[in-house]
Amino acid sequence: MLLVVCALSVVVVAQETHCGGTPDRLCDVKPEAVYYKEPPITDSEVSYKQLKSMFPSSSIQLFDVRNPDEFEAGHIPGSTNVPLGELQEALRLSSDQFKQRFGVRAPHKEDSSIVVYCQRGRRSATALDIMWALGFSRARHYAGGYSDWVQHEEQGGV
Repeated sequence: MLLVVCALSVVVVAQETHCGGTPDRLCDVKPEAVYYKEPPITDSEVSYKQLKSMFPSSSIQLFDVRNPDEFEAGHIPGSTNVPLGELQEALRLSSDQFKQRFGVRAPHKEDSSIVVYCQRGRRSATALDIMWALGFSRARHYAGGYSDWVQHEEQGGV
């Protein structure tokens, strides 16, 4: 006898948001919104070591979903700032509009080189849910975030 089980993940974003319980004015993730996401094709998290190994490839698409002031204060080299509150809208732009607004090529739903990050991983996890809901099922996030990146870089990249 063969039993096949399929599951669809459901994420409910409650009143407490990625901002430690205080709503972020730049975040358009609506309280009580339900986002359906397909299970990722690949592992959803990227480690520091994995992220570092991606850099020789020019195909990596690294998006920092923190606020612009956080990005300006420091970011992972080669990343593009697409604040979490603008992510849904940004991913719905045409390729030309995305390139004009953010200065890089627009990600495509089938791309496997998309990585999002924030400061410590909470906002990037929310960003990942949004991306999956929009069909970017191969996108991943750097769960350690910029804080983890800085720590590793200060230790000589180990």
